[in-house]
Amino acid sequence: MVKHVLSALLVLGFVIALAGCNTVQGVGKDVSSAGRAIERSSGK
Repeated sequence: MVKHVLSALLVLGFVIALAGCNTVQGVGKDVSSAGRAIERSSGK
């Protein structure tokens, strides 16, 4: 039962993340943007 609930929450979170970015390409842009922000904050 607990595994089913956790699986459902994981799938729901993934769907919400994709919907928030609109497309898989949007997810890639978000990840790239986050990486650049981390590089800038580290001073490199």
